[in-house]
Amino acid sequence: MRRRVRAGERDAFAELYERHARTVYNHGLRLTSDWSTAEEVMSDTFLAAWQARERLEPEGDSLVPWLLGIATHKAGNARRGARRRLAFLARQPPPPDVTDFALEVAGRIDDARRLRAVHAALSRLRRQEREVLALCVWSGLDYGQTAEALGVAVGTVRSRLSRARTKLARLTDEEQANTEPLLRRGEVVGEAALAALPVREDTV
Repeated sequence: MRRRVRAGERDAFAELYERHARTVYNHGLRLTSDWSTAEEVMSDTFLAAWQARERLEPEGDSLVPWLLGIATHKAGNARRGARRRLAFLARQPPPPDVTDFALEVAGRIDDARRLRAVHAALSRLRRQEREVLALCVWSGLDYGQTAEALGVAVGTVRSRLSRARTKLARLTDEEQANTEPLLRRGEVVGEAALAALPVREDTV
C-alpha cells in the first residue's frame, strides 16, 4: 500500500480513503468537538496526504499514524481559525431575533450533550496532552505510532499521556462538581469513564 500510494496510484489512494476515512474523521471530531469542522479536517487531511505522497517513507507498517499526524496538524489549524472567527463575530452587532423552528433529532442532541461534557474537561488540557490522548486512547495507536504521528520521541509520548490521563481525571471531578451530572435513562455520561479508558495493551 505504501509503495502504491507513494507512486500515485489512484485506486490505492481510494482504498486508503475507504479504510481510514472514518478513523480520521473521528480523530478530527475529538480534537475539534464539531461535526462540520471534523469533516473539513478529514477532507483536508486526505488532500494533503495526496499532495505529500511522494514524501511518504517507502518502508513501514500502517499508514494510520501518517494520516493522523496530518489530521492533528489540520485540526490545530481549524481550532485557530475558529478562534479568529469567534473573535470577529464578537466585534459585530448582535443579529435580530429570529424564531428558530428547527427540531433537532433526539439522538443528535444526546450526542452533542455528551460531546460538550467531554470537551469541557479536554479543553482544559494542554494541546499536546489532548493530541496524545486522542491518538493513544481513542485512535488506538501505540507509543511508537503516536510518536511517528506527532514527530516526537517515544519517551515524550509516554510522559505526555501519563500527565494527560492524571489531569483529565482531576479535571473531570471538578467539572462534575461544578455542573449538573449528565444522566439519561440511568446511564452516567461523564469524564470519569473517559479517564478510565485503557490504552491498548501494546502501549503499556
